Amino acid sequence: MLTQQRADTLMNMQKVIPASAPITFPLLNEEICLEAQSRDGRETFNYYVNRKGTIKLTKCTYIERYAVIENLVRLDLDGAPHTNPDGQTIPCPHIHIYREGFGDKWAFPLPPIFTNTNDLVRTFQDFLAYTNVVEYPLIQYSLH
Repeated sequence: MLTQQRADTLMNMQKVIPASAPITFPLLNEEICLEAQSRDGRETFNYYVNRKGTIKLTKCTYIERYAVIENLVRLDLDGAPHTNPDGQTIPCPHIHIYREGFGDKWAFPLPPIFTNTNDLVRTFQDFLAYTNVVEYPLIQYSLH
């Protein structure tokens, strides 16, 4: 488990997803995982886009994960409301942010950076910006 200070440091680091080829956004019932590195190359992160197990066109989950198991930030679109450990219910869409002792069990309303959650590619770009990914390849819609 991460300390809050360590988690905050990781979340605030500038990150880069190497640009070897364009990223094709997943179709329904698909997912992708992209590896990112801190700008200094010392830390590795995984970025997941998950559209598995749904028939809803706008249901999607985006995750920034560190050390394979620690979700730092998770964005849920078009899913169920989330009940926080204090009993407060947050409607979807919402964002989960790591909190020491709770992991990603706390959800919050979306920050203003997320302007159009019906556009899943734009929302992924906003998610990358929110999590301080400063360089990444072109993201294209799937042609299928």
